[in-house]
Amino acid sequence: MKPYPKYFDKIRVRPDPEAEVKSRAAACQWDGCKQPGTHKAPVGRMREGEYFQFCFDHVREYNKGFNYFSGLADGEIARFQKEAMTGHRPTWTMGSNGSARSAPDFAQQRSGRAGYYNRMRDPHNMFGGTGAPRQRKAKPLEAKALETLGLDSKATGADIKARYKELVKRHHPDANGGDRGSEDRFRDVLQAYRVLKQAGLC
Repeated sequence: MKPYPKYFDKIRVRPDPEAEVKSRAAACQWDGCKQPGTHKAPVGRMREGEYFQFCFDHVREYNKGFNYFSGLADGEIARFQKEAMTGHRPTWTMGSNGSARSAPDFAQQRSGRAGYYNRMRDPHNMFGGTGAPRQRKAKPLEAKALETLGLDSKATGADIKARYKELVKRHHPDANGGDRGSEDRFRDVLQAYRVLKQAGLC
């Protein structure tokens, strides 16, 4: 039998992915430990973003005894828990403090999906925005119907109804003595009012 048969020529040992990480890692920060510190552990409260480097066994031991609230009074812990419900952002009772603005560390000009909410229309001022409700632009048929009644695009529903009643009384066949020209005008007024009513303007 050959010492290196052909079936074993192509065997490759899969490299250990953690071996390279361990070789580059700093030593474990646990007293007396010489293992590589491959696992992060948070330092503690008021030092967010800082970490200890421990080996696997010592990070487990550290996490068992870790207490983020150590040294805090019960009242402070309760306040933290209450504020955590709103993401530690200020809140007010509904309808009060309408003049309050967001914290200055949040930019007013936002991009992406966040920018959508800045540009969101609020015609009825439900979210405390500023400015008057936007005027609805009349469609071509609606604009023509308003012109037939002798009104502009700023006319309210009450204006439209009042003008309609006035024109009907004036051009009704019983009121104008059978004038044919007035009959056509009467028909146009009825049609215009029907268009505006279907559009929900009156």
